[in-house]
Amino acid sequence: MALNKRGSRPIVVDGNRYCWLVRRKPTYSQGLTWSPLSFAVERADLAGCATLVVRLASPRPDNWMNAVAPPVLPSLVASAIRQGLERGWQPERPGSPFMLDLGR
Repeated sequence: MALNKRGSRPIVVDGNRYCWLVRRKPTYSQGLTWSPLSFAVERADLAGCATLVVRLASPRPDNWMNAVAPPVLPSLVASAIRQGLERGWQPERPGSPFMLDLGR
């Protein structure tokens, strides 16, 4: 699964280049705050490799219920990348998306 380059944001973590993306519009359940915010990360220099999908505890900032939600900061993305790597995400290998649940 490759990220759409349009709208993705670059980040460098421990010398490696990544790009990350929050979906442009909330899904129906995210809009109603039934499911939390998630974002995807992949290595910027390796096409077709495993994507890290990070699920947070907070709702999307653009939810329809006006629930308070913190923004997704680059420091949070960098921390999620490091945790994903520690838990077994191998961004240089092709494969299924690696799910990282930070909502617990």
